[in-house]
Amino acid sequence: MNAVTNLYQRALPLAHLADLGRPLLLLALRLYIASVFFKAGLTKIEDWDTTLFLFTEEYSVPVLPPALAAAMGTAGELLLPPLLALGLAGRFAALGLTVVNAMAVLSYPALFGFDCPAALQSHLWWGAGLLAVLAFGPGSLSADHWLGRARVTP
Repeated sequence: MNAVTNLYQRALPLAHLADLGRPLLLLALRLYIASVFFKAGLTKIEDWDTTLFLFTEEYSVPVLPPALAAAMGTAGELLLPPLLALGLAGRFAALGLTVVNAMAVLSYPALFGFDCPAALQSHLWWGAGLLAVLAFGPGSLSADHWLGRARVTP
């Protein structure tokens, strides 16, 4: 038992060092994922006719009409990433982008084929990053943190 306690005591500073890196990791995740989704939204509004064609012919969004799904998906990809990047309503933005990401995976069956394993893998990594932001919040390098701190401090 003494050896385990000793090992734990020696590992504790490393755990604290890892805790110091958490805000930077969350910031990097937020910025990377926000840029990916924002660029996808810009691509969609760049050629709206092609976007509508893809949502009508290629994607199989359940329940929603293709034009509404295109508008909602594009709006999510353009409005939520800036919030995520700033960490403003960070968990809300991460949740919204998780829905956008899940709908992209579910509505495009070609992702599950042999032609697109890297694309599916990317969606899974983005989903994992968004889940990290949902679980831990946007971190101390975020607007949420600073606004919460200003509200609590007299």
